[in-house]
Amino acid sequence: MTAATKNERSALLFGVAAVLLWSTVATGFKLGLRELAPLELLWLGATISFVFFAAASAATGRVAALTVLPGRAWARYAALGLLNPFLYYLILFEAYDRLPAQIAQPLNYTWAITLALLAIPVLGQRLSWRTFVGLLVSYVGVVALLSQGRFDGYLELDGAGIGLALGSTLVWASYWLATVRGDDDPLVMMTASFFVGTIAIGVACVFTHGLPLLTWRRLGYGAWVGLVEMGVTFLLWQQALRRTAHAGRIAQLIFLSPFISLVLIDRVLGEHVRPTSFVGLAAIVAGLLIAGRPRAS
Repeated sequence: MTAATKNERSALLFGVAAVLLWSTVATGFKLGLRELAPLELLWLGATISFVFFAAASAATGRVAALTVLPGRAWARYAALGLLNPFLYYLILFEAYDRLPAQIAQPLNYTWAITLALLAIPVLGQRLSWRTFVGLLVSYVGVVALLSQGRFDGYLELDGAGIGLALGSTLVWASYWLATVRGDDDPLVMMTASFFVGTIAIGVACVFTHGLPLLTWRRLGYGAWVGLVEMGVTFLLWQQALRRTAHAGRIAQLIFLSPFISLVLIDRVLGEHVRPTSFVGLAAIVAGLLIAGRPRAS
């Protein structure tokens, strides 16, 4: 077996592991929100994630890089930290708190649609026919998802929750655009931005709900959010992309995640997932595949 083949196999293993872990987070969000308010769950998750990133930075010799960051870099990372984890996850958790997971999860997945639209003014890209058709197909999927096949007005969904879920895509797309052109060390960036973001979340928590009382169960949900959604999986995905010579192929694995997630929502969370949720999600993903991801330049 050649070294290149070994690298591709290890990249695939890292990618599959990341996708499987990401597939569990919608279920974890809903279970955690049964125990904690959105801001409380976010504080626990962000704190655990920051500790993980700081430990990873120390283990890989990046602490020195953090200590010599110029003020301009810290200002940029602080701004990123206010976007993610603070604003993005606060909006997302509020959406999950108001909506069934089978609705919130696919709606959040439409961030790539928002990204394609934002890339037009931000990256100076044109709206090609391929992108237009892809966006149209994804939009049909969103309508199918929200209507659940009914147009008689009897399906009740929280309007604010829908707005929050769609609003989270705007925040995440903005965050992606703010980071895609930089040459930052990903681990240094995440450690610094989560340091600032976690402090901001803690302050907001103190002045609203107060810091949550800690139990092993609550710490478990915090670790689920902080390690599976924000921490370990991020590094696994980075390893997958770093080891492969075909990043586009590995990136396609991510489209498996929302479908596996719906199965877990049904089987583990106990939320009956309607067939129209799969149909709506399939249309959203098909539209994303047609449109493709915007380039950084």
